Amino acid sequence: MDRMQKEALVADMRNKLESSSLVVVARQSGLTVEEVTGLRRNMRAANAEFKVLKNTLAQIAVQGTKLEGLKEMLVGPTALAYSVDSIAAAKALVEFANKNDKVEVVGACLDGKVLQKAEVKALATLPSLDELRSKLIAIINAPATKLATLLQEPASRVARVITAKNG
Repeated sequence: MDRMQKEALVADMRNKLESSSLVVVARQSGLTVEEVTGLRRNMRAANAEFKVLKNTLAQIAVQGTKLEGLKEMLVGPTALAYSVDSIAAAKALVEFANKNDKVEVVGACLDGKVLQKAEVKALATLPSLDELRSKLIAIINAPATKLATLLQEPASRVARVITAKNG
């Protein structure tokens, strides 16, 4: 890869990383092509991305951004997982790492705040934005459903009494 290609790659990664609210750093080594393909498929399904990048290029990409705290984590065979959603990348990567010991979560940066390994794992246990939305809708919808059932009940009782007298 020549210098121009490296500069283009770094600029592209910088844009992607800066537009992400969560960037997770993982140590990975010895993954087969099949395992990496499966991991990337899981990441795409979670609306996240997974990129293996040379540490020097990754360090240049995060330099001067809100992600600069990740520089010290970019040592050894690392990869970056990132997403616009604050939980998606962590959830997908931690789930994969729990099944495969060739991947280890090192840390992350969430909206400019550096997170350690334990914090990333705790973040991964939180429900996703879609799950929270569905729970909120269910909570809002429940009283209306109960009210409709309650209002319908007296009418059905009257109908049963009339049916019993006529029957």
